Amino acid sequence: MLRVSASLERKLKELFPRAHDREEFVNDLIERALSEQQPLMEDAPPSVGGTLHLFTDGGSRGNPGQAAIGCILEDPKGGTTLREHYERIGIETNNVAEYRALIEGLKIAKRYSPNRLICHLDSELIVRQLNGEYRVRMPTLKPFVEEIQSLAKAFPAIVFKHIPRNDNYRADALVNRALDAHPAPEYRGRA
Repeated sequence: MLRVSASLERKLKELFPRAHDREEFVNDLIERALSEQQPLMEDAPPSVGGTLHLFTDGGSRGNPGQAAIGCILEDPKGGTTLREHYERIGIETNNVAEYRALIEGLKIAKRYSPNRLICHLDSELIVRQLNGEYRVRMPTLKPFVEEIQSLAKAFPAIVFKHIPRNDNYRADALVNRALDAHPAPEYRGRA
């Protein structure tokens, strides 16, 4: 039997004079709360700690055009890939796709609780914007930068590093896999 404080019991009695109604309300509330909970601990990824490497890429076929993102989270100590993610994101520009890939990658990395996260991107523009070397002039990109700055607070140390496109080939391959899996419909024009 669940016990509640006397003050809470008084409030429940005021709202629900009948004991059966009170019990039903409390049961419904507990069931709803439990159904909204995060997965059980055995379903959660292990907390890795240490330094992790995140490789992200985003791209569009056309600018704007059909766009996708790709992320790879690695543990360099064990040389293992902890997680890969790729998905289509609709019609977007290359820059939006790059930012959205990093946002998704940060959300994934946060679940592994690294002490230090090194984010590798092949977009020099975005790395310089995130490192404060360039201003973000386009108003449409500012919300992405703000979201990344907010997500970055979850990590004790985070680095945004530019790498050559050839060194980011695995994340790029994930972007292309997402785009190839569901190619855009062919334009046929008027007959």
